[in-house]
Amino acid sequence: MRVIIHRGFAKQFGKANSKIKEQFRVRRDLFIVSPYHSLLFTHPLTGDRTGQWSFNVTGDWRVVFEFNNSDTVTFLEIGTHDSLYKK
Repeated sequence: MRVIIHRGFAKQFGKANSKIKEQFRVRRDLFIVSPYHSLLFTHPLTGDRTGQWSFNVTGDWRVVFEFNNSDTVTFLEIGTHDSLYKK
């Protein structure tokens, strides 16, 4: 799996604390090998985020991404559940 990092993701990731960054790296590596691993809770999003997907970094932190094709994804955003999905 090839991962492209969106600039918005990079900006949000830069603001995360070191524990979140380390947990993200662990989950990213798992995602690359097995995108639907049960620890990730990978799922499609709905509503205005149709076409996007999410996986868990921690209990509250998520990565929002899009599948570009069968072997490439773009990580769009990272943040807490509330910061990503609040209206």
